[in-house]
Formats: sequence, C-alpha cells, structure tokens
Amino acid sequence: MKARQAPVISVRKRPRQARSARLVAYILEAAVRVLAREGAQKFTTARVAEAAGVSVGSLYQYFPNKEAILFRLQTDEWDQTSALLESILFNSDEPPPDRLRSTVRVFFQSEWEEASLRTALGDAAPLYRDAPEARKHKKTVTRQALTFMEEALPEVPANERAFVAGVVMATMSAIGKRVSGEARSKSEADAWALAIGEMLCAYLQRLAERKRSH
Repeated sequence: MKARQAPVISVRKRPRQARSARLVAYILEAAVRVLAREGAQKFTTARVAEAAGVSVGSLYQYFPNKEAILFRLQTDEWDQTSALLESILFNSDEPPPDRLRSTVRVFFQSEWEEASLRTALGDAAPLYRDAPEARKHKKTVTRQALTFMEEALPEVPANERAFVAGVVMATMSAIGKRVSGEARSKSEADAWALAIGEMLCAYLQRLAERKRSH
C-alpha cells in the first residue's frame, strides 16, 4: 500500500522587496476573508486571487497550493496566540495558578473573537496535520507546557508532570473549540474560562498537596 504523501505547504519564495511583501499581505488578508466566508471546503487559490485582486500566477509565485496558504494562516495564528500566552504563562511576578487562569481566559477570548477563522482552520487541519511544520509546532507547545509544570509542580515526578501537561492542553483545546462554536457573547466565553481555569487550578493544587503529604 502506497504511503500517503504529506502535502507541500512551504512557500515558494520569501518576499524580498516592499512591493512583494505588500502582495503577500494582500493575498493573506484575502485568504482570511475567503476562508471566513466560504469555509475550508470551498477555499481555493482562484477565489483567494480574485479577492486579492491579483492573478493566480502572481499568487503561485509565493504559495504553491491552497494548503500552503492555509498553513501560513494557521502558523500566523499559532505564533500570535503562542507569543501572547507565553508572555502570561512565564510571568514570574505572578504565582502559577494566577498565570494559568489568565492563560485560559486569554485563550478562550481569542477563540471567541476569531471564531469563524478558527473553525475554518480547524476544518482545514487534515490538509497539513502530518506536515513536519505542524509536528514541530506541537512539540514547541508541549515543551512550553512542560516548562510551566516544572515550576507549578516541582515536587511531582517528571513523568506525572508530562501527563498533567497533556491533560491541561487537551482540556483547553477541546473546550476552546466548543467556545468557538457555541459561545454567543464575550461574557459567555469568560464564564467558560472562569470555570475551566478554576477546575485546572484545583486539579494542580490537589496533586501538589498529595505529594507534600506523602
């Protein structure tokens, strides 16, 4: 049986001049509009080129296919969210529980504010989830979670901290998708964040107390 080939999602070339950078920016802005309006299933390079007011040939100078555009949108979203959450998660001026609560709140707010884009990118994920770049991002997020757990649960063994990090990430991801799809207002998204933040902090506190009592 022939192995499934990973999609080509790397850009063809990087813009080196201001004019080229503006062209790529127009393409990406148009891609966001098309994705939010049409969804992942009807997302095509032709529609993006038309929305950007450029030729398909100009688009192909930088993006070889629709997967490359979608992955660029996804990585831009990952980078923005990760940078914001990291600035909160590793703020040593705040105790770990407060940082975790703030991280959950900001993440859920982002999920709600960009619900249409997040939903469409989620639908598009099968197009590039096996790509090396996607696996690299997952490893980076996991490493950040493990670093936080080392500080939050110093008395817990490393293998157990890894399990806890997985539980926290899976919970935030699953509930975040629900917030994107179901939250009707910012206050509703905040209510989800408050409940999940308190639940996760109670979980970590219970683990820490159990280790200290043994």
